[in-house]
Amino acid sequence: MAYQALYRVWRPQQFIDVVGQEHVTTTLQNALLQQKISHAYLFSGPRGTGKTSAAKILAKAVNCERAPITEPCNECDSCRGITDGSIPDVIEIDAASNNGVEEIRDIRDKVKYAPNVVKYKVYIIDEVHMLSIGAFNALLKTLEEPPKHVIFILATTEPHKIPLTIISRCQRFDFKRITAQAIVGRMKQIVEESGVDCDEVALQIIARAAEGGMRDALSLLDQAISFSQDRVTLEDALTVTGTVSQNFLNQLARAIYEKNAAAGLEALEDLLLQGKDPVRFIEDFIYFYRDMLLYKAAPALEESMERVMLDDHFLNLANDIESGQIYELIEVLNKAQQEMRWTNHPRIFLEVAIVKLCQLEKQSLSGGVEIEPLLKRIEQLEERLANLQQNPGAAAGEPAAAAKKAPRSNRKGFQAPAGKINEVLKSATKANLNAIKGRWGDLLEMLAAKQMRSQAALLNEAEPVAASDAAVVIKFKYEIHCQMAMENTRFIETVSGAMYEYTGKRMQVIGVPEDQWLKIRESFISQRGEEATEGPGASEDPLIAEAKKLFGDELIQIQD
Repeated sequence: MAYQALYRVWRPQQFIDVVGQEHVTTTLQNALLQQKISHAYLFSGPRGTGKTSAAKILAKAVNCERAPITEPCNECDSCRGITDGSIPDVIEIDAASNNGVEEIRDIRDKVKYAPNVVKYKVYIIDEVHMLSIGAFNALLKTLEEPPKHVIFILATTEPHKIPLTIISRCQRFDFKRITAQAIVGRMKQIVEESGVDCDEVALQIIARAAEGGMRDALSLLDQAISFSQDRVTLEDALTVTGTVSQNFLNQLARAIYEKNAAAGLEALEDLLLQGKDPVRFIEDFIYFYRDMLLYKAAPALEESMERVMLDDHFLNLANDIESGQIYELIEVLNKAQQEMRWTNHPRIFLEVAIVKLCQLEKQSLSGGVEIEPLLKRIEQLEERLANLQQNPGAAAGEPAAAAKKAPRSNRKGFQAPAGKINEVLKSATKANLNAIKGRWGDLLEMLAAKQMRSQAALLNEAEPVAASDAAVVIKFKYEIHCQMAMENTRFIETVSGAMYEYTGKRMQVIGVPEDQWLKIRESFISQRGEEATEGPGASEDPLIAEAKKLFGDELIQIQD
């Protein structure tokens, strides 16, 4: 018999063999056992993750002579016939080459006929997103209400290209990329049962190069076995996958950290002489620093590493390099990668990038300036600003008279949105206002806890005066405080978020200086009072009645 590729020989024949898709296989097994089989399924996900294999296993399980069972027995005539393709009731269709209306119409015409051998006629349509719009339309009605003896299984790598009318008629299962650990475990089983001698490190290199696809991993393993002599070694895996060895990446990263451009260029020269692709190398190098950054942030998440293994050289280097430096290293490499895509000489950009990385200063992110003094200076300025806002009449180190004479003509006056405030007053309630006032002190403490002293200072002379379900009006004693608060996006977002946390309502924050608030409130009460006097039963002073409605009896003091 002719040689068969590993991924064909080791194609899963049971759900337990489908690696890394337990969320799919468990659901299908429970449905099989409970006899709750749907008339149509949609399997979507990246290539080589087991979509078509799961479809054939499902076709065998529903037609197995021992059904209902969670796994096909692979021993009865039905299972063996479906496996070798001799049963005509399980039809596999490649939509990439049969994507016309006529092919789908042929399915529609034949679907009404009962199966010849097994219980269910199963149509497996692979790469279903390749069907034309007319073919999808021809499939719609049949897919929604097929005969009881028919099951459709659609498989695709691009579900976004499938019309929603098709998706809504199917049970959708999303296959995810298989983890490198799961791929290594499956390959170990294969090499052990095949009698192949293979280094575990080589399997890890192959699994990471497969990028989540089991079929790609087995194809690369097949190549590595053919390339090797008696044993698949690390060098064999690196050669077949085109991946750069981690020792080289550690060596080059150490040269960059030590600012040794000569050593870095020499290592790069050795790499290129081995025939490595510069574009592939810079991608591996970016992933190397990406993995280093992830390791520094979450050392326990080893499975999230894409390219590296946690050896001693990598761990020592990760401890030496600061996260800020890694950000800039990745930025330089990413820029070089973009430039390499549009040139016929990518090696030049790669060499320039290595030299540039070796010449980066350790504190280049701060422009060569110490950061700590700047942070202390900023903190001092924030404290002075907070003090000035609490005592706006006098600045630190200046007499009060001079502050009063300071020209203010260069600042535009703040004008509160009277229209918005009037709309809030129309629907304002005492309950909303009391709910906010009751948590006002908590809001000030929260701002102080978040190191937002300047923002908290703005609210020392402020208070909520009206609130509806959609907005709250905050009165500021000084116009400058109101203007600074309303122009500070972070302040508005923080206060709005606190309102939602305290009241459960998304409320717009509207600021108004005290003098403008008095005029707006008086105008609003006067206007509502005129409307009230025109109606019957207006015995009480309309101004007093409206004031009681807005602010409550206990807050109103009437003086002649």
